[in-house]
Amino acid sequence: MKRWILLTGIVVLGVAAVVVSERRKVDAEASPAALLYLVADTEQELTRMPVRFARMSDAEEIRIGDELATMYTGQTRDSEKNVETLAVERYLSKVGGPLASHAQRRLPYRFHYIPDAPMINAFALPGGHVYVGGGLLALMDSEDELAAVLGHEIEHIDHYHCAERAQQEQALRRVPLGGLVAIPIFVFEAGYSKDQELEADREGTRLAVETGYSANGAIRMFEAFDRLYQQYRQREQARAKTPQDEVSQVALETLEGYFRSHPLPSERIAQVQKMIASEGWTARPERDLAVAYIFWTARAQEALSARKYQQAEQLAARSLKMQPAQPNAQEVLARAQFAQAEFAEAANTYRKVIGENAANVPLVESLAMALAAADRRTAAGEFRSWVDSVRGEKPRNAAVEQAGLSLLAGDAAPAHKLEDELKLSGDSWAPDYIGELGWWYYLGGDYARASQLLGQAAQERPGDVKMWIRRAWTEIDIRRFSDAIQTATNGVWESAGANEQRFQNERAMAQAVAFWQAKESEQALRDFDRALAGQPEWGNAKWVKALYSPLVAQSAQEMQVERAERERQRKARLAGNH
Repeated sequence: MKRWILLTGIVVLGVAAVVVSERRKVDAEASPAALLYLVADTEQELTRMPVRFARMSDAEEIRIGDELATMYTGQTRDSEKNVETLAVERYLSKVGGPLASHAQRRLPYRFHYIPDAPMINAFALPGGHVYVGGGLLALMDSEDELAAVLGHEIEHIDHYHCAERAQQEQALRRVPLGGLVAIPIFVFEAGYSKDQELEADREGTRLAVETGYSANGAIRMFEAFDRLYQQYRQREQARAKTPQDEVSQVALETLEGYFRSHPLPSERIAQVQKMIASEGWTARPERDLAVAYIFWTARAQEALSARKYQQAEQLAARSLKMQPAQPNAQEVLARAQFAQAEFAEAANTYRKVIGENAANVPLVESLAMALAAADRRTAAGEFRSWVDSVRGEKPRNAAVEQAGLSLLAGDAAPAHKLEDELKLSGDSWAPDYIGELGWWYYLGGDYARASQLLGQAAQERPGDVKMWIRRAWTEIDIRRFSDAIQTATNGVWESAGANEQRFQNERAMAQAVAFWQAKESEQALRDFDRALAGQPEWGNAKWVKALYSPLVAQSAQEMQVERAERERQRKARLAGNH
């Protein structure tokens, strides 16, 4: 009997599949995707049929949606969100509100932002909640693209797709409507049937056009999806090692493409293009995405982390042109400029970064160093003018930076005076200031005094990696190469925090120079390669010359030449073998 029941079920499903396939001509490539689309759409039809005859009320839908939204986002208050999240959510409401006013159903539409870069998606909940991910917004160039996305999600709500999905889950899970708050959110993130997605595309584009946006915004959004789709396929195909891997990959790719999202971008583009032609919609200029600066800043930060300094500078400058009041973007710009030895520009940017936050000691140090690297003769005067312009409390490290810059300009008296004061002060910051003063002595060419002060500071701050590496540099210039190699390894690396990688690179370079001067060229070049790989600035002669001693600059140049010669010889050998 069980076998007959199973056979009957299979036959019914097969008949339903045939009926559905005849009703909708699905244009799909010859692949497992066609079958999986068919099965999935058939299941969608069979589970949706009862829902069509017992649609929930708007009030019930709004209640369920509100409860789901609370479960998803919690009770996060605006005061708990950062400035960028609030700015984006206000913008989403500004764009989404007029779109929603053109929808057929009058629901309390609300728009939410998920500030996660991997969230390249948008979805809707029953009753009017629309969510947009940070990764999706980062793909956009215009407000018209955003309008197309918001319109699409509004239409999922307006045409009861979200409500029907909730009722499907109710039937499948056999729970009362009041228990639907237990539905996982990914049920709504995953997308709908192909027909429903295309319907939301059509009506969402229509909403956008009725609100004054260009239909081309939808096309450009789908083109961005298509580029992602092609990148996804290339990445996945590159991973396949065997025919079996390729089969599994195709299946996974098909499931990902269908159950998580929508029809192929090419089909969606074709539908909108057909609508533009049939409706006679004329081209409209697209509007700028008003929050694009947030994502340009994020890209600039990523480029800086990847040591693509020119790209980071360009992206940060573009972001600041759109929204000048961005300390994060200003700091990225300053660091990118400094890394490219654009010292005068970096100094000007650091002034803006610091602004009223003169208590930020590392930023004040960076400003002083940028001024010194740009022009040692004028740096002290410029720094003094900047300090005088600071309103309220002055930077606590201003005195040591001022003394150091004066030392570089040929006036050692302030440094000697400050040194004596620090030894007697009992200030808890005294070891740090003594170490900083020691580094200014190093830049001024007094390597013995620098080594003494940095050694004293390192003894009082034994875990401070920065102190030990700086002392290693001074030992190199007083020709204590073995000591320098050992000193560079001292300190507790966990204390370096976010600067650990930079200090690792600097340690490798200090050891490279020490080994090079000790005539151990093989080890020197290995360390030099390691330093260059992690911090390309070491290959910039102007950068090295401005920030380190003449011996270091000379060593770096010689190692560069040696590397280039060895690479030339290697290529010559390879060419000879062929």
